[in-house]
Amino acid sequence: MNIRKGNPEDMKAVLELIQELAIFEKEPEAVVITEEDLIRDGFGEKPLFNVFVAEIESEKQQKEIVGIALYYYRYSTWKGKTIHLEDLIVKEKMRGTGLGSALYAEIMKQGKKDNVRRVEWNVLDWNTPAVNFYKNSGARILDGWQVVQMDQDGINSFLEKN
Repeated sequence: MNIRKGNPEDMKAVLELIQELAIFEKEPEAVVITEEDLIRDGFGEKPLFNVFVAEIESEKQQKEIVGIALYYYRYSTWKGKTIHLEDLIVKEKMRGTGLGSALYAEIMKQGKKDNVRRVEWNVLDWNTPAVNFYKNSGARILDGWQVVQMDQDGINSFLEKN
């Protein structure tokens, strides 16, 4: 297994993993981004995200991307520079191999290297293996906070009323 920074040529495989995650999270139709979006947004003039990819040699002696950790930088008014781990995805066939732990460790190393004061992410409450993994790693899962989002239709509706 090799973990490295992703590049534009990896985005097809990254998108496939994102789609696999959407299926796992019971929202397969929710993914609307394209490979081109990922290339533009991750590798353009002002990249919006970074990604680590985990690859192995497949049976055909070709490299296969089997996991990713996609993250970006945020700013906390209380803490300063932070990392937001948007997704840590491991192909189903590779779960339980330590690959997820290795990607997670890579994110923590990046946070230490960048001297951030916090790494944060979301986890679905029904994803018990992930919840337990994060708790066992020393992460705190915050009670009393709820994720709030406004989708494109909501934004448009809000703006039409105001």
